[in-house]
Amino acid sequence: MDYAVEIKFQELLKRLEDNFGSGLDSQAILFLIGVQELGTGYKKFSKQEKTELLHVAICTILEPYGFYKLKGRDKDNWPHFELIQELPPLDERQQQHFIKEAILEYFKNEEEENPNELSIPSSYFKKYDVKQ
Repeated sequence: MDYAVEIKFQELLKRLEDNFGSGLDSQAILFLIGVQELGTGYKKFSKQEKTELLHVAICTILEPYGFYKLKGRDKDNWPHFELIQELPPLDERQQQHFIKEAILEYFKNEEEENPNELSIPSSYFKKYDVKQ
């Protein structure tokens, strides 16, 4: 296990919890990324949409690694991705580590583009329970 990744991930969690409240985990962060990538801001999402937001987030964070490629957006502005290559078989621990690493890379890239802003405005989520 790469402890540097875990330390950086805990720092990111702390920073996000300062804006969104305590109790965030990888899945909640993926949800936030999905909403960010959808670009609609706060709204009430159905259970199916929440699942799709997680898919958008996974595809987005794995795109720089060559696993997915953005194909475009539909009429409702939802991003759609093409699978480029299958992920290698990973056990649960390896999978969580890889997701954390990809999340950190996502935020690093977002901050380089917007150095004076948190890439996900907290106003999007003040009324929304990200754990649902």
